[in-house]
Amino acid sequence: MGDLEIRPAVEDDIPAIVAMLADDPLGARRESPDDPGPYLAAFRRIGDDPNQHLVVAVREGRVVGTLQLTVVPGLSRRGATRSIIEAVRIHADERGNGLGTRLIEWAVDESRRLDCVLVQLTSDASRTDAHRFYERLGFSASHVGFKLQL
Repeated sequence: MGDLEIRPAVEDDIPAIVAMLADDPLGARRESPDDPGPYLAAFRRIGDDPNQHLVVAVREGRVVGTLQLTVVPGLSRRGATRSIIEAVRIHADERGNGLGTRLIEWAVDESRRLDCVLVQLTSDASRTDAHRFYERLGFSASHVGFKLQL
């Protein structure tokens, strides 16, 4: 895999993160890489929240992957804390070499370190390859998710 660093994202990483978010059929319809304003505002909100962990994977000075880990304290499950993995993206020329696995393993390890008892994620119904990937890593499709656009 070569030299890989997983670290907190910094403001200069935003263009590379947004480019990865936009680099698939779903993201191409909902992202606007040419309009950095909303992404910068969101980055600042994420940075102000200690329960948000936006990270990037960097190889040879280049951002090649990203994900966001959210820690959610709750009352259910006897007051358990859980984490949610969101926006997992791997640069197109890095896919298939284990980087996604490394990022998810980082998120699971970080969740354990933060005393979470459960890690959850959602994946668009059309992303069948991603579903197989998550199942190979031990995740189970245990729930049906719902969304309401506002």
